[in-house]
Amino acid sequence: MSKMKMIIAIAGAVIVSAAGAGGAVWWFMPKPASAAGAAKKAEHERPRDGKPLKYVTLDKVIVMLRRGPDDTDTHYLSTDLVLSTEGSKEKEAKENLPLLRSLAVRTLSAYTMKEASSMTVEQYADQLNKSFDANYEHEHTEKPFVEVMIGKLIIE
Repeated sequence: MSKMKMIIAIAGAVIVSAAGAGGAVWWFMPKPASAAGAAKKAEHERPRDGKPLKYVTLDKVIVMLRRGPDDTDTHYLSTDLVLSTEGSKEKEAKENLPLLRSLAVRTLSAYTMKEASSMTVEQYADQLNKSFDANYEHEHTEKPFVEVMIGKLIIE
């Protein structure tokens, strides 16, 4: 009789775990863009001169998230960033990758696990774009890319 209870308990734990994983996938799935958002994205697809954009990747930006007041565990955020840039500025964008990595780490490491897990991919991209824009404005230099997008995001 106790073996049967053990099997039922394990099966219940597996079902609850699967439901939790399914809920997490649903929660972090990208939400459909509104018509206005889609139009705005279309503007970024091509620069003013009509030439197609190039894409530069910044892989494996890993940060340790701040601990919350009641949090004893260590949590990490890992992301791959994609920069859309004009073909003529692709080399300059690649040369700026170490700076952009540093700015991304500074921006993303300010979040706690609770804050990070409640944000959407679009919110992360917006925060990074604001951080990058502010830095280039402060340095009085032209930003060598149009926008930053999130290629991959893992919060653990």
